[in-house]
Amino acid sequence: MIMSQETSTPAIVAPQVLLNNHLKALKLPTFAREYEKVAMESAQDRADYPRYLLRLCELERIDRERRNVERRIRLAHFPQTKSFDTFDFAAQPSLNKALVLELMRCEWIEKRQNCIALGPSGTGKTHTALGLALAACQKGYSVASRAHGSARRTPLARAAKAPQHSQAADRRRTGLRAVHGCRLRTALRGVQPAL
Repeated sequence: MIMSQETSTPAIVAPQVLLNNHLKALKLPTFAREYEKVAMESAQDRADYPRYLLRLCELERIDRERRNVERRIRLAHFPQTKSFDTFDFAAQPSLNKALVLELMRCEWIEKRQNCIALGPSGTGKTHTALGLALAACQKGYSVASRAHGSARRTPLARAAKAPQHSQAADRRRTGLRAVHGCRLRTALRGVQPAL
């Protein structure tokens, strides 16, 4: 009886391939993208392993927060993105700048308070509402936006026409959208576009 010897050598996979595969499975894209660069920087600085891992974790956390803010802004469906960096408070002296800057801290959302902007056309209500909504996105809150004049086309408006008698249906009929349990609404001559 003749036995043939088949040499079965396991395929050797480079550690970098395995590491990238594991980092992808763990959903750590910044680790995968930056670990070699940070390793070289750490070697030049003679940093120990915990400092190397700390640098990678900091980069991952910063990048993840940036992506989360971008995702919240994208999902908010803002008609346009406006911040208070572009708002001219001097052109609108009746608007209390200190109050607006206090509202930007989003403490009113945490306290589950409402914020209502009232006034005639062209006084910056929409810009203020969009700026506050953007600030809320940047603070980690999810925001829902409905563009003025789009009420007929949205599923929200179709649901509001259905004969329902619940608190949620009442909110839909009034055009209010919740921001973590709080409402941010602009009102102009009886029309209530909402964020």
